[in-house]
Formats: sequence, C-alpha cells, structure tokens
Amino acid sequence: MITITQALSIPDSEIIFIASRSSGPGGQHVNKTSSRVTLIFNLQESASLSNYQKRTLLSKIGNKVNSKGELQISCEEHRSQFRNKEEALERFKNILADGLKPIKQRRKTKVPNSTKRKRMDNKNKRATTKKQRSKPDY
Repeated sequence: MITITQALSIPDSEIIFIASRSSGPGGQHVNKTSSRVTLIFNLQESASLSNYQKRTLLSKIGNKVNSKGELQISCEEHRSQFRNKEEALERFKNILADGLKPIKQRRKTKVPNSTKRKRMDNKNKRATTKKQRSKPDY
C-alpha cells in the first residue's frame, strides 16, 4: 500500500513499473542497464479513488494525464533502478497529494482608504503638473 494522505492509500496492484534504458552520458553503464523507471497509474480505472477525487485530480493535473487516463512519471536521475523507483514513487505521492488539496476560497476584502487616498493624491499631483505646463489663460 502506498499512503498518499491519511485518508487515502493506493494498493500496489494499481501501479505498474516499467524499466528501460536511460538516455544521456554514462559510458558503458548506460548501454547495459535498464535504470530508467516509468510509473504508470490509471487514474480513471482506479478503485481506490472516489469519483469526486478523480474529477478533482483530472481538473488539477489533467495536463499530466494521457488520453487513456494514465498518469505516467519517468525518473532517470540516478544510476540505480531502485533509487529511480523510489524517486518516481515520491513524485507520484506529491502529485496526488497536491492535486487532492482543497482550493482555498478567496475572501473578498475592501480596498483600504489609505490606498484610495494615495491614488487620488497621485492623480491630483499629475493633473497640477500637466496644468502648469500649459499656456496661462488671461
């Protein structure tokens, strides 16, 4: 079980790990080992998420979900497959936890009187400056 929040845990059976060869420099090690790890989690077919949670996640992290409804996270930063797997799991936990956080409602506030006063003072100063530049009326 992978614990996302106190109320949400995802069973290991819903997550698929695929190992492949990593790209970039690294000499012979890169050519021989499959150290890149791709974590695949099908968001739409998950039994551990409620419909509300699925909708919330799709609205917040929809750009990270492909057309099949799968969230794919790749990690190839470390030389070992085990550390890349741990890193991918950590990213997965963070993405889901952030996606499930409730949106704070904006509290309306009044514009302070001091701000209004400053704005009006600046307008008056600018107006007098412009008035002084013009030719005098006789």
